[in-house]
Amino acid sequence: MSNLQNKVAVVTGGNSGIGYATAKEFSAQGAQVIITGRNKALLDQASQELNVTGIIADQADISSLDKLVDTVKNKFGKIDILFLNAGVTSFSPLESATEEHYDSIMNINVKGTFFTVQKFLPILNDGASVIFNASINANVGMSNTAVYAASKGAILSFNKVFSTELAPRKIRVNAVSPGPVETPLYGKLGLSNDELSGLGEIFGKKIPLSRFAQSEEIAKTILFLASSDSSFITGTEIVIDGGLTVNSVLN
Repeated sequence: MSNLQNKVAVVTGGNSGIGYATAKEFSAQGAQVIITGRNKALLDQASQELNVTGIIADQADISSLDKLVDTVKNKFGKIDILFLNAGVTSFSPLESATEEHYDSIMNINVKGTFFTVQKFLPILNDGASVIFNASINANVGMSNTAVYAASKGAILSFNKVFSTELAPRKIRVNAVSPGPVETPLYGKLGLSNDELSGLGEIFGKKIPLSRFAQSEEIAKTILFLASSDSSFITGTEIVIDGGLTVNSVLN
């Protein structure tokens, strides 16, 4: 059984969705947990509900990352688990995508994720676990998701390269790629309730398990990768999609 007693874990973007569920799971397994977020009100609420430490941080701002790492170092010393969950989702077709659309996604999802790992390296314990939250969108060719999909593809590349670079320190690096998950994220896509309902119906027909995942189900896999239960796993992507990509040939 996974056990995180005496471990210190950082969950970026931990005030809602998968990040929140993962922070809750880590805490339940005995870890000291730090969550980050950009919205102070939401972060304070989540921190109180989970009884964890919340630190305001903007992943796209390098100076903010420096302050985050300094705060964690001063309060906790070193960390054992880094779950890189913070990110944004926004869809646009190729012909109407703007520079702002491109930059807003890449600055947070790619640049921000890269430098979050880099900045935390000095306070990562040898034998630590680094986990990326990627997406099946990196590989499925879904319309209107080019920039978002590219950002998640970059994260999967980080996963492979960093697992090699950090292996001498016995730091394991892995990624989860969820399919559709019932999180507040879908409410941020600018879709109406009817559109969201329709999207759910479409995906439901294509997913062999006939439903969206719950955040708590994704968190269980992340817990596995964070713990010693996965001690000989590194550089791996675990797809958590209810069989959606297996069934993608069927329309």
